[in-house]
Amino acid sequence: MASHLDLEEQEQLDELKHFWKRWGDLITWVLIVVLAAYAGWTGWQAWQTKQAAQSAVLFDTVDRAAASGDMALLDRAVADIEDKFASTNYAQQAALLAARVYQDKDRASDARKHLTWVIDKASDQGYEALARLRLSSLLIQDKAYDEAAKLVSAKAPAAFEALFADRLGDIATLQGQPDQALAAYQKAWKGLDARSDYRRLVAVKLAALGFDPEENSTETKK
Repeated sequence: MASHLDLEEQEQLDELKHFWKRWGDLITWVLIVVLAAYAGWTGWQAWQTKQAAQSAVLFDTVDRAAASGDMALLDRAVADIEDKFASTNYAQQAALLAARVYQDKDRASDARKHLTWVIDKASDQGYEALARLRLSSLLIQDKAYDEAAKLVSAKAPAAFEALFADRLGDIATLQGQPDQALAAYQKAWKGLDARSDYRRLVAVKLAALGFDPEENSTETKK
């Protein structure tokens, strides 16, 4: 009986040796790849967490500098967060905040620089769209209408489509192009919530061009 068991164990051992001889290298490499991938993923998660924490601290510095009007600190903090943590949402928020402060402080060139940075670097389409709207406003003040129009002619997230259209209407109005302005304002009016104050503002712009959106909307339904 014992001999039979010994033979059976030996056969199983031989089969295992044969299996490992054939597949052992492949299994080893698969395990190495899996473990390396896991280690890489774990390292990436840790790096992401560290990046988020450090960028949050810098954003807080930007926020405090903006609130206190400490422009020297704001300059340093926003430059640091853009340079070291460009891929984070905190950096994009900081650049937008800094641009607003620079605009209020009559530092339009700095505001344009940081808004352009957001447009170029933003991973969030909402931040990019907001930067495009704000930069187009600055360009309109400089009478750079074609550049402003180009910014808001880009594809926008659904939540910003009506705002882009309204801005294009403003630019067309300033350029003396009433037909283009009318079409843009109509698109904006249709895309805005019926209860919003902004929609009423667009309706005023349409009325100035001799078009009543409410009346025409009623006629369309009839």
